[in-house]
Amino acid sequence: MQLIGKQIPNITTSAIVDGKNIEDNYSLFDLNGRYIILFFYPLDFTFVCPTELHAFQENLAEFEKRNCQIVGCSVDSKYCHLAWLQTSKNKGGIEGITFPLLSDTTKQLSMSFGVLKEDEGIAYRGLFLIDKNGVIRHYLINDMPFGRSIDEALRILDALIFHENNGQVCPANWNKNKKAMQPTSEGVKDYFTT
Repeated sequence: MQLIGKQIPNITTSAIVDGKNIEDNYSLFDLNGRYIILFFYPLDFTFVCPTELHAFQENLAEFEKRNCQIVGCSVDSKYCHLAWLQTSKNKGGIEGITFPLLSDTTKQLSMSFGVLKEDEGIAYRGLFLIDKNGVIRHYLINDMPFGRSIDEALRILDALIFHENNGQVCPANWNKNKKAMQPTSEGVKDYFTT
């Protein structure tokens, strides 16, 4: 399923925001004007998942500096999210997480973003970069055992922002302080010769 360039679905769901408040009508559409990193994870109270949520939290200020909202999502209920948020880190919990956690009990979001593992009814580790207009610009889907790189999520966000601001494109292994290029034949030649 090709999602690049597509508008995100207008689905409203329950969420826990600020680590403690239940919001029953949460929509990604309400974040228009901001970049969004939406990431799906299989289940609360599991193993790789809390490492990813804490890693996003540890880097939250970097995303916020770039006008980007981090949003997590699993098929668990809002009450399960709340219980996990009230469990300390040293017991495998996610106490201290402040970004929104969506509850996808209907599995509509997981299906719409193409990450639902239907035989188990849980989501693969999908990560989606959504631009300020609600358009999917990048996604990566990992199998269950493999955690994501938060540094890579920041790098891709930086690449999108750089391209929007400068019109240049970002070659392989591009980082914020590295050379970009014009999207032309001359631009490629210049990139390789200077």
